[in-house]
Amino acid sequence: MAVTRPPGIDELLERVRATYERIAPRPAHEAATAGDALLVDIRYAALRDRDGVIPGALIVERNELEWRLDPQGSHRVPEATGHDLRIVVICNEGYASSLAVASLRQLGLRRATDLIGGFQAWRAEGLPVTEA
Repeated sequence: MAVTRPPGIDELLERVRATYERIAPRPAHEAATAGDALLVDIRYAALRDRDGVIPGALIVERNELEWRLDPQGSHRVPEATGHDLRIVVICNEGYASSLAVASLRQLGLRRATDLIGGFQAWRAEGLPVTEA
């Protein structure tokens, strides 16, 4: 009997990302500005302190994400209004956010996506950033 090897992280990311459409910084900014998307920054405090934050983005560190965004959860944030909410998860470079999206989609947040290139791509595009 052949033993199936588990996927490595690169293969896992590829599999996860094949299940949804990711979003680039400019369209994410436009969607958030229009009130059509909730930007959620999952970077840890040291990165926010070092690089700044996206104005209007909800700060939810990765270890609390599912509890805060589950519309049925007892620990949800007020912004977690329903399963139809369009959420754009932002990490530092767009890797951890992909895995976070997979988890949110398992909770029924079918419109959850992540930012291609993460916060660093947002900043490189010259989009708004303020000090933490």
